[in-house]
Amino acid sequence: TECVSGCVCPKGLFDDGRGGCVEQKDCPCIHNNEWYSSGEKIKVDCNTCTCQKGVWKCTDDMCYGTCMIYGSGHYNTFDGKFYDFDGSCEYVATQDFCGDKNSSGSFSIITENVPCGTTGVTCSKAIKMFLGVMKALSNKSATPLPAVLEVIPDTKKFSEMTVGLYLVIEASNGVMLIWDKKTTVFIKLSPDYKGKVCGLCGNFDDKANNDFTTRSGLQESNPLNFGNSWKQSPMCPDVTHEIKPCDLKPHRKSWAEKECSIIQSEVFKICHSKVNPLPFYEACVHDACSCDSGGDCECFCSAVAAYAQECIKAEACVFWRTPDICPIFCDYYN
Repeated sequence: TECVSGCVCPKGLFDDGRGGCVEQKDCPCIHNNEWYSSGEKIKVDCNTCTCQKGVWKCTDDMCYGTCMIYGSGHYNTFDGKFYDFDGSCEYVATQDFCGDKNSSGSFSIITENVPCGTTGVTCSKAIKMFLGVMKALSNKSATPLPAVLEVIPDTKKFSEMTVGLYLVIEASNGVMLIWDKKTTVFIKLSPDYKGKVCGLCGNFDDKANNDFTTRSGLQESNPLNFGNSWKQSPMCPDVTHEIKPCDLKPHRKSWAEKECSIIQSEVFKICHSKVNPLPFYEACVHDACSCDSGGDCECFCSAVAAYAQECIKAEACVFWRTPDICPIFCDYYN
C-alpha cells in the first residue's frame, strides 16, 4: 500500500515511501519495517522472496518446523508460540501418536524436567527419542543439566554427528534432534508432519493460536493446564501456579536485568526488526534470577544464545560472544 499513485508524484510515477518517486517496476517492498529495493531477495524460513514491482513473490517450498526447549522451562513451538512451563516430571515434547488411542506413530520425544535452583523452576535433565526403539540423551550426575549421552538402539534408524557446539541426531523418518549438551534442545520435523503431531511443541499446522491442544484434544488457553495434560506419569504433581524467580530472589533481579540487557542493546540491533527480543529478554531475566545454586552464567549464556539462534534463522548474523561474555574457546580470535 505504500506504492500508490497519487498527488505527490508526477503522473506515471509512484511514491516509494522513502520520499522519492519511481516507476512502478522500481517500487520497493517492505518486510519487518525495513525497505527493500526491487529485485532484492530475502529468506523467510526455507523460502526465497523476491521484490517485484512493490510486491513480494515467494517460492512455495514446504519448510522444516523447529521447536525449541531451553533454559528454565521455556518453549517456542513449531508454529512460534512462546510460553513458559515449569513442571517436574516426564512430558511429551512431540509425537505423532495423536487422537485415537489405537493409532500408530513413528516417533515420540520425551523431555524429563527436574528442579534446577531453589525457586522451583525446572530444566530439561534428559531427552528420550523413541523411533520404534529408544534413544535417550540423559544425565546421570546430580546436576540438573544434561551431561551424558546414552544410546540404546537395536537398529540403525538414525545418524549422529557433532556440528560445532551441537550434537545432531537425524532419523530416517524426517525427525531431527539438536542438543547443545547443556540446557537447549531443538526438534526439527519435515513438512510431512504438518498438523499430525501433538505435545508441548504444539501441532505444527502453521497456526499458533491452537497450539495449546491437550492430550484429550481440547483447546486450552492456560499453559499450565495444557502442560499438565502432557505429563507421562499421573503420579507427578500438577503445576498450579507460575513461578516468578525474580520475585522470590529480588537481590538477583538487578544483576539479571543488567546482564540480559544485551538482547535489547545495539549488539542485536540488526535482529530486532526480524525477531521480537522481548520474550527472549524476559526469559533471560527469569533464568538469571532462578539459577541460584551454581551455573548462573550457564543459564544466562543459554538464554542469549537462544535469541542469537533465532536471529540466525532470520538471516541476522550477530557476533555477540566476547572473551568476557559467554566465550567459546578460540571463537573470538579465530
